[in-house]
Amino acid sequence: MPPRFLFTLTPLLFTPLAHAIDCDNATDQTMMNQCAAQQYKAADKELNALYQQITLRLKDSPDAKKLLIGAQRSWIAFRDAECKFSASGVAGGSVYPLIYSDCITKLTKARVGAFRTYLKCQDGDLSCPVPGA
Repeated sequence: MPPRFLFTLTPLLFTPLAHAIDCDNATDQTMMNQCAAQQYKAADKELNALYQQITLRLKDSPDAKKLLIGAQRSWIAFRDAECKFSASGVAGGSVYPLIYSDCITKLTKARVGAFRTYLKCQDGDLSCPVPGA
């Protein structure tokens, strides 16, 4: 019977730390695709944090919160459809994940900018749907 410690170390081989990617020096398509996916994941994490902040500010405005939820769902559908179209010229190719990820990252960062603007609203600003802090 093989030593038990080999079985406990095996999962470590599949953790992100075991396969750290140097995105500044990505040299092959797989690495570039993975780096683009990581950039999207970071932008999406920021977007979700800002979304949570906005929903907290709208806790006393259920109608506005419902509108935000609808707008966000529609925006996600638009983002995904837009990026599928944008990357359709390379569909099926090895560069597709990079092109698609770059697109959703760019649009997500734009939405992050919009959310940041909402969070800067001042009380009394009638042009802003999110109450000030």
